[in-house]
Amino acid sequence: MTVVGTRGATLTEGGADFPTGFVWGAATASYQIEGAVHEDGRGPSIWDTFSHAPGRVAGGDTGDVACDHYARHAGDIALMGELGLAAYRFSVAWPRVRPAGGGPVNARGLDFYDRLVDGLLRAGITPYATLYHWDLPQALEDAGGWPERDTAYRFAEYAAAVHERLGDRVGHWTTLNEPWVAAFLGHGNGVHAPGRTDAAAAFRAAHHLMLGHGLAARALREAGAREISLVLNLSPVITPAQVSDPGAGLSEADAEAVGRIDTLLVRQFTEPALRGEYPAGFLGIVDRNGGLGHVRDGDLGIVHQPIDVLGVNYYNPCVVEAGPGLAADAAWPGSEDVRFCPADGVPATAMGWPIVPSGLSRLLVRLSDDYPEVGLMITENGAAFDDVVEDGRVHDTRRTAYLEGHLRAVHAAIADGADVRGYLVWSLLDNFEWAEGYRRRFGIVHVDFATQRRLLKDSALWYREVIARNGL
Repeated sequence: MTVVGTRGATLTEGGADFPTGFVWGAATASYQIEGAVHEDGRGPSIWDTFSHAPGRVAGGDTGDVACDHYARHAGDIALMGELGLAAYRFSVAWPRVRPAGGGPVNARGLDFYDRLVDGLLRAGITPYATLYHWDLPQALEDAGGWPERDTAYRFAEYAAAVHERLGDRVGHWTTLNEPWVAAFLGHGNGVHAPGRTDAAAAFRAAHHLMLGHGLAARALREAGAREISLVLNLSPVITPAQVSDPGAGLSEADAEAVGRIDTLLVRQFTEPALRGEYPAGFLGIVDRNGGLGHVRDGDLGIVHQPIDVLGVNYYNPCVVEAGPGLAADAAWPGSEDVRFCPADGVPATAMGWPIVPSGLSRLLVRLSDDYPEVGLMITENGAAFDDVVEDGRVHDTRRTAYLEGHLRAVHAAIADGADVRGYLVWSLLDNFEWAEGYRRRFGIVHVDFATQRRLLKDSALWYREVIARNGL
């Protein structure tokens, strides 16, 4: 029996075929894999400073070497070819291109991305470039960082400089990766760089990140960029009962909690980018947490630039319920009277994140219903587990099961009408996992950080087969 979905996805007994032209790939980020932090004129980033501060990163780890991808990118491209990847999403390190944040372009830094892009194209792999994956030049942080408006303008200048060098070969451009994380984990609870704990600074950073997105998107479009996207970390916000029963009803108090957290996590970013306005009630939350002096007339018109694709990074749902009397979580200013809950009854990854593939289906259908004018791409999805090398193999059966479950969720969403155009697994390589250092492994390729030896995990071999047949 074969069922054909509305967008060309087909379901056979036990299998799931994806639409023709569906893009299969993998994703990484510059500070997490490149290393070479002092090579070829690169300046320091906020993550260099943060990771070298005692107690900030597990094990005292830093990204100084990481996966040494700067020197080993040719071999990593060969691995991508072996897996049959059609696309590779990488991020450009702003401190390599403009070490002081603004000012002269460092040609040697861009030379690396020339080599990377040319190598990808020779291998038949389409490059997807992300311009900001959290490694702000430290010089800009010293001048105030993202809470200062000027940083958005420096970002647009940097974006234009990168496009000028690579735009003849790179057609797919992402402005920002996960502005919620950069703003609220970097400035709210301080567990990410730059490590601030200031609710007002977090909201200012979020607004200026989105202003930077709009300015950069406009500059890219004027320069002739073919496809522009914004990548957000998005989750359905649900109650504990809805983890196992998506149709479970909500009390009035729980519905208010769910709606407010959805506003802070999802609509704070989707509505300005795709509708040119902040959601109802949001500015009142901001005003209570430092005021609105940073939001100027005309800003939302700048943020609201046409984009072609909304990138979706999904790992797990956000589970909340009403919690009368509770103070706001530091990462969630405005979350008073809300309890953030575990997802009982489901397995979890090594990060403690609940594994709920149905949340991805729910999210994708909702996004396509709310914003039908923009295509969707899964730009990150993956899981950390405690991998072990045994007899030259990594039998990461739990990761393979995680990926299969989420790909089936993507397929179900496509069959229900979601316009999902591709899937990029997170991550190609085990890497520097931010505040978790090297103890958490997300890669489908194992990296021995002492020797830099790469080893395809069983999940990579499974993913190669998925790509080859364009389905499960």
